[in-house]
Amino acid sequence: MDHYWTKLSQGGKEQPCGWLKDKYGLSWQVNPAILGELLSGPDAKKAKRVMEAMLKMKKIDIAALKAAAEAAS
Repeated sequence: MDHYWTKLSQGGKEQPCGWLKDKYGLSWQVNPAILGELLSGPDAKKAKRVMEAMLKMKKIDIAALKAAAEAAS
């Protein structure tokens, strides 16, 4: 994920929630595969914590998402 984020954002602009524009103005969303796992499942409170954490990020931070998933409500 870091590789793609670094390459695609060079000369471009980072945007919220894993989105960026490359140097040509094309939009990309760079998300880790684990994001889907953290947002799915029967625990709606966990998914909400993960989503709230992601909304505060530009480049997705996997460790921070995992921490949000494990946080007690």
